[in-house]
Amino acid sequence: MNRFPPELFIALRYLNTQRKGLFTLITTFIGVAGVALGVAALIVTLSVMNGFQTDIRKRLLDAQAHIIIYGNFSIRDYEEVTAKLSSISHIKSFSPFFMGQAILSAQDRTAGVVVKGISEKEFEVNNLKKAIKAGNWDSIISSKGEIILGEELANNLGIWIGDYVVLVSPKIEEAAMGIVPKMKKFKVAGLVNTGYYEFDASFAYCSLSDAQEFFGLAGYANGISVALKDSEEIFNSSDEIKKAIGAYYPVKTYAEMNKNLFSALKLEKFMMSLILVLIIIVATFTIASNLLMTSVEKIKDIGVLRSMGASPNFIRKVFFYEGILIATLGIFFGFLIGLSISWFIKNHQIITLPSDIYYITRVPVNINVYDLFWTAIVSFVLCIIAAIYPAYRASKINPIDAIRYG
Repeated sequence: MNRFPPELFIALRYLNTQRKGLFTLITTFIGVAGVALGVAALIVTLSVMNGFQTDIRKRLLDAQAHIIIYGNFSIRDYEEVTAKLSSISHIKSFSPFFMGQAILSAQDRTAGVVVKGISEKEFEVNNLKKAIKAGNWDSIISSKGEIILGEELANNLGIWIGDYVVLVSPKIEEAAMGIVPKMKKFKVAGLVNTGYYEFDASFAYCSLSDAQEFFGLAGYANGISVALKDSEEIFNSSDEIKKAIGAYYPVKTYAEMNKNLFSALKLEKFMMSLILVLIIIVATFTIASNLLMTSVEKIKDIGVLRSMGASPNFIRKVFFYEGILIATLGIFFGFLIGLSISWFIKNHQIITLPSDIYYITRVPVNINVYDLFWTAIVSFVLCIIAAIYPAYRASKINPIDAIRYG
């Protein structure tokens, strides 16, 4: 006994039987291939863009904490705030820092830099310790007058370990000879490469005490870095921190501090997805034309079915199911091709990227189940819409005319 509904059984027969018309057979293949290629292209593109987004996010979190609390903290203020932070279960660790802008002078070259004074707890909130390329962090934590520079910054200024640089503060001092900018000489103790150009080309790190002394606010920190146990809880934790410490201290997540970057990536991903969906839409027109051709080719069969008592709804379901079958085959092969290509790109270096520009040598790939789900849903819905009109037209064929002229 046939386990399929009769409408689906006939639709399967129409796909399996050798058709008389070569053109209809070709359009069927094109319809399946069009959907498959569109789905595959969408999966590969989304996987690569997710890979870049994940890689950038990782590099940002290697160089900075999940959440930053800004404000001028005295020792007492710091202890009060951190006591409140300790009561929040999502928080793993926190660290004070002092950050300010200055001019870095080396030999006959200068550059604007962001100076960050850190304590030994800094390495509990990020992965900076692993990013050191030359020298070591212990030298700036335990010694005064030493500094670690971003590798790109050092290369631009022609600096290496052991060289001396001068930091010039925007804060001025009064002296016997008039008003002069505050300056301090530092010895370069190391170079750091986080893999994120903006940090490596503009950041300089020194001890917290050196930064406090240089910027003239000894005993203060102007920020607290916070690391979470789970980065997925970042927005919930941010709201919880705001409630705990009050509105006086601004709280920023790493996503908010890099809002323009993530907005650009999100917009690029959306536009690429939209363009590739158009490929699937083009393929749905082929499905529609294929079903219309089938209805013309099978007009005599339709007439016989109608004369045997089949209702217009029965005929409509036959052609609707055929459209669904073509769509399902196309989406299935599209997923097979797309996931295979994504896996191959991820595991084989077929494309080499210049490391001095991208800081990576291979294309990153991250397959997101959420994206796969919506790719399948959108593709399937578009294909179903394409099958509606041909199925409706087939159901309206007059059975007497179909038998007579079929």
